[in-house]
Amino acid sequence: MTPKGKGWLLGDFHIHTRWSDGHLSIREVVDLYGSHGFDVIAITDHVFDAYTLEQRRSRGEPVGLLPGIFNSYLKAVREEARRAWREYRMLVLPGWEITNDRGCYHIVGIDVKDFIDPDLTVEEIVEGLRQQGALAIAAHPGRRSFEKGPTFSCQHLKENMEQYRHLFDAWEIANRYDFFYDIWEKGLKFVAGSDFHREEHLNAWKTLIKTEKDPEGIKAAIRENSQVSAYLSRPAPEVKPRPGRLIKFPSPSAVSV
Repeated sequence: MTPKGKGWLLGDFHIHTRWSDGHLSIREVVDLYGSHGFDVIAITDHVFDAYTLEQRRSRGEPVGLLPGIFNSYLKAVREEARRAWREYRMLVLPGWEITNDRGCYHIVGIDVKDFIDPDLTVEEIVEGLRQQGALAIAAHPGRRSFEKGPTFSCQHLKENMEQYRHLFDAWEIANRYDFFYDIWEKGLKFVAGSDFHREEHLNAWKTLIKTEKDPEGIKAAIRENSQVSAYLSRPAPEVKPRPGRLIKFPSPSAVSV
């Protein structure tokens, strides 16, 4: 039974594990975030479109969530969610990131129940999420300073922002160490996330949201987006960004509503 009453919750809604290309297991992610006082996280491992899947296989890279293992993935997330609540009073929501590099769009689904074909159009994917009662988040709709792979030039959501502005429940206003000012300037609903792959990514952009600590309340608060803030946590002094990584800090007035 979750606590009643609204309060500010610290969350991260973009996290990858060993089920795709993350370095930690779901259990290790839960312990890391739980021990650092987080209230809610979403596990969002990759679902690759056919083109991206073929490219990754040719390079010997992890292939992410295939239809045949998707139910096992959901079961693993839900098992860890029960433990996370018992031990840390932290909510863990099942999700995925549809990673379509042919179409150049990435979409994060939060509180998902079923697999969705990653080769569908943006509109079809969002409609599929809506039918599940899941959130549809436009992932990193801008160039990321830390990205060196093929997704560096994937700008479909950014280039068609006006077309999609009301389609998504929220847009990532910040991802890892980058802040996307155009999301703020256009007044789009937003969340922020770390795009977590390794332990060092714990210190990156996160979301603060004022709501009750339960899945439906959190989803409703993100959709309403009236009490949401982007929060940047700094690493400990001994943790340094890798050489060549550009970290962008917005002005203080640009990170909350």
